[in-house]
Amino acid sequence: MKRDANPPAAPCADPIGRTDTVPRMLNKVPEVTLAFWVIKIMATTVGETAADFLNADLGFGLTATSVVVGVLLAAALFVQMRARRYLPSIYWVAVVLISVAGTLITDNITDSFGVPLQLTTIVFAVALAATFAAWYAFERTLSIHTIFTRRREACYWLAILFTFALGTAAGDLLAETMQLGYLASAGIFGGAIALVTAAYYGMRLNAILAFWAAYVLTRPFGASLGDLLSQPGSHGGMGLGTVLTSGVFLSVILGLVVWMTAGQRRLVAAVVEKDR
Repeated sequence: MKRDANPPAAPCADPIGRTDTVPRMLNKVPEVTLAFWVIKIMATTVGETAADFLNADLGFGLTATSVVVGVLLAAALFVQMRARRYLPSIYWVAVVLISVAGTLITDNITDSFGVPLQLTTIVFAVALAATFAAWYAFERTLSIHTIFTRRREACYWLAILFTFALGTAAGDLLAETMQLGYLASAGIFGGAIALVTAAYYGMRLNAILAFWAAYVLTRPFGASLGDLLSQPGSHGGMGLGTVLTSGVFLSVILGLVVWMTAGQRRLVAAVVEKDR
């Protein structure tokens, strides 16, 4: 699922042959590589464990935790939306925070308002489908290779928020409500990701469909993995705790983002040198 080269920043015809006056940017999202998926899965795991750490371990409670994360996410998305090109550090901070926010949205609806996970899963699936429908209706594409207008980027982040909320609900539904346990849930969602990957490479599944299907599935996979590692043995976990699990995964994410940032700088320098 490789992307095309970044489109020009000046106004130009888009992939459906339309020229509009919306300000253009360089593509605002990263290339879909193995590193992308590794960071994505770890970010989803951190989203689960960090939410539990703030809510339960530090005793903030769902309301205070949601407010703190909401403010941080709003700030991160403001910086991300103002950027003119993909910047790894800004982008992945936003992904980690939106992962935590997606977890908190589902937890608030389920724990504070008593909405069953079955209904929550359906509602978020419908919300995600509606987001994709609106995105396609306005832009005639759901491709992540052409996120270079404000409207497309807004649709992209809204879709990501719903994938995290949906993934959290679906993961909790299997692991807790259906009592399959964290290991079995991780295995089920991991197997589903493997099937999507096999369909993409072996059966030429549409690249856009494959990407978004995998993106949704990595959320419950990462959440189940996070709970498996962090929760005590009495709850079906390995008892590593939220602090250790979050710390290890955040360290790996930081290392990969630093590496990607260095690569991005080398690429920009090479382009500048070539244009001289």
